[in-house]
Amino acid sequence: MQYKNFVAILFSLAVFGATQQLTYAQSDLPRVFLMDAKFLQSQKAKLADAKNVDPLLRLALAKMERDAQKTLKTGNPTVTAKNALPPSGDKHDYMSQAPYFWKNPNTKDGLPYIRKDGERNPEIKNFPDHDLMDELAKSVERLAIAYYFTGKEEYSAKAAEMLRVWFLEPKTLMNPNLEFAQAVPGQNDGRGTGILESRSLTRVVDAIGLLNGSKSWTKADQAGLETWFTKYYEWITTSKHGKDEANAKNNHGTWYDVQITSFALFIGKIDLARKTLESAKQNRIAQQIEPDGKQPLELARTKSWSYSTMNLDGLAQLAKLGDAAGVDLWSFQTTDGRSIRKAIEFLYPFVGDEKKWKYEQIEAFEPERLYSTMRIAAGKFQDDKFKKMMSTVPKPADDDKVNAVGY
Repeated sequence: MQYKNFVAILFSLAVFGATQQLTYAQSDLPRVFLMDAKFLQSQKAKLADAKNVDPLLRLALAKMERDAQKTLKTGNPTVTAKNALPPSGDKHDYMSQAPYFWKNPNTKDGLPYIRKDGERNPEIKNFPDHDLMDELAKSVERLAIAYYFTGKEEYSAKAAEMLRVWFLEPKTLMNPNLEFAQAVPGQNDGRGTGILESRSLTRVVDAIGLLNGSKSWTKADQAGLETWFTKYYEWITTSKHGKDEANAKNNHGTWYDVQITSFALFIGKIDLARKTLESAKQNRIAQQIEPDGKQPLELARTKSWSYSTMNLDGLAQLAKLGDAAGVDLWSFQTTDGRSIRKAIEFLYPFVGDEKKWKYEQIEAFEPERLYSTMRIAAGKFQDDKFKKMMSTVPKPADDDKVNAVGY
């Protein structure tokens, strides 16, 4: 679900990790919320020490630049590239089709579509907005990180160009709503569940913070993006779809909170971000996690392992935003023991023995799905138990050197 490459060598163990404050007194401290500004700053300083820099960091920088160079040659994703028109008739409106709904075999026209949980309908590829938005987030993040560590304007220039095309230029911008996301043919034109698809924009918010100081990223650009995210925040928190998603009890509710917290911090609504984080203690952690660590709403899915780790990843992301806003979710625990830590401890034993997982999992059981959360937890909880647990969790195939830099 996240963009992973050798950027992780530079900061993945703490990028999106350790505690930071919402004060940026030092001019070179990036304004990021999921990433760890202080860690980024320290890694940049290490890379500047040519004589003593860790060889692995040098390799990481070289790989990062190669990835960024490739991105320089790519086109600019835009929501207006699609062929289909949303119900509004406006190509600037984002649209997508619900992935787990299929044609009804009992009707001539296949309507209304019926749900097959966990089975992705290939028809969704006819609506490319979701893939394009993810591509935008990965590309801008990659370029912004390369700019931050190298200072090369070519990277920030391309990132700025991509951001303008998607968010600001009148001919290609995306309207700040997901009114037509995850539509179900024959049932509706869009649903609140579609808001899950904009979670990649939290990465865009942090990427923008890395562009600060670039000649290519102007005050007008910054103001334009803040205006766009202000409008999106208003839509996501006041629309029917937004309210539906806010009331979701499962992973959708978790990732809704991640988004509105990230966006609130970006547009300066600090009190609203903290309010969301404080409410997450009871609304997310206490309601979603059982005293023994089970997440029953995720275990009920046909991809129970995938969704359990996905929701836990969202809770970890929320806790990292709490680090930025001064709200501690890592150590929160109900009187009967419900906590993020307990959820990790429940899932961990199955990493090395998937045969013991007795819940439905219709796709491959991938123990590495727990790696990201375990990596963060090992740094947050700082005890021998978690360090030992961390050492046994397999790394994702595309992130094989993530441990090159420690906390």
